[in-house]
Amino acid sequence: MQVTIYTTPTCHFCHMTKDFFKENNVEYKEVDVSVDHAAAQAMVEKTGQMGVPVIIISKDKEGDSEPEDTIIIGFDKDRLTEILGL
Repeated sequence: MQVTIYTTPTCHFCHMTKDFFKENNVEYKEVDVSVDHAAAQAMVEKTGQMGVPVIIISKDKEGDSEPEDTIIIGFDKDRLTEILGL
C-alpha cells in the first residue's frame, strides 16, 4: 500500500491529516503542490480537485498488476481509518 498526500504549507486540514498519519504510524509521501506545479496539475487531472489535502491510497489488487487507487478529499478520519485498516 502506498499513501500520497498532496498539501500546501498553510493548509490546516493537511496538518491534521499528517498528524493523524504520524499518530497511527502510517508511512506516506507528501507532495507540496505550492512548489511542485507539475504535481498540482497531475492532481487536478487525476481527481478534478484543486483544494488540498488530496490523499491517494494505492493498494495492490489480487491478480492484477495495476494498483487500485482510493481518493479522499479533505481530512476524513473515519474513511481513512476504514481504508487503512486502523
